[in-house]
Amino acid sequence: MFRKFLFVLFWALVAGTSVGQELRCNVQIISSQIQGTNKEVFRTLQKDVYEFVNERIWTDDKFENEERIECKILFNLTEHSGDEFKGTMQVSSRRPVFNSSYNTTLIRYKDEKLGFRYTEGEPLEFDISTHKSNLTSLLAYYAYIIIGMDYDSFSYKGGNPYFKRAQDIVNNAQNASYEGWKAYEDRKNRYWLVNNLLDDEYDKVREFYYEYHRKGLDKMHDEVASARERIAQSMVLLREVYREKPDPYMFLLNILLDAKSDEFVNVFSEAPAPQAKRVYEILAEIDPSRSDKYKKITQD
Repeated sequence: MFRKFLFVLFWALVAGTSVGQELRCNVQIISSQIQGTNKEVFRTLQKDVYEFVNERIWTDDKFENEERIECKILFNLTEHSGDEFKGTMQVSSRRPVFNSSYNTTLIRYKDEKLGFRYTEGEPLEFDISTHKSNLTSLLAYYAYIIIGMDYDSFSYKGGNPYFKRAQDIVNNAQNASYEGWKAYEDRKNRYWLVNNLLDDEYDKVREFYYEYHRKGLDKMHDEVASARERIAQSMVLLREVYREKPDPYMFLLNILLDAKSDEFVNVFSEAPAPQAKRVYEILAEIDPSRSDKYKKITQD
């Protein structure tokens, strides 16, 4: 697999024992807003979610322990009645930048429609071909999104096989009683996230994502100036998408900007004035709500 080849090539990993698991996921359950409930259920839930995500084999590739994708899942539960739980879910992942101690964020997303049933002692079951449980469908969906985003950062559209699995999960959940899976419910939900990722109209966003990580950040150890210029040039792709679809609900572009806005400022904080001006103008156009932040790029 191209992603695996790149990772081994980049990091010159020493020989070790291959493991099947792809994710090294920190799982946290917050339940402080729920009163009068036995807190043991939340500890058991956290343990079961952790084991489901981290011990399951999600791909056909073999990962060394050092290759596992670092990510985080945070449940902020606000309602609990019987075996029903509701709240929000935050998902994030990162990967190391070649030849540095820096880790770059790949996705940072908050799902506002968390809802599921959970009973202590019952196994968490998942089948890619059917919707067995909203909890396991949610976890599997985001596992594939995380893996797909990681692969996308190593090869152009390398995450497609995993985004397609996430889309299968969405399709299987169309009759689910929980929100977040259907197109008509919202313009910013699970349906639209994977729809945008697989929609050819957003190919330029994914092309930028690859150029930015593989040909930009990963090359900065060789020549900072040329790598930074490549990133600056590739930002034109984001502007083209924005101008073609100037939609406030352009979900995929907004998710990328949420994850990368601070990093953009850091990357271009010492850029030559003409380059800094070009980048600022693009970012201020496509992400006007953060234009004040981007002004730091042009300040000496």
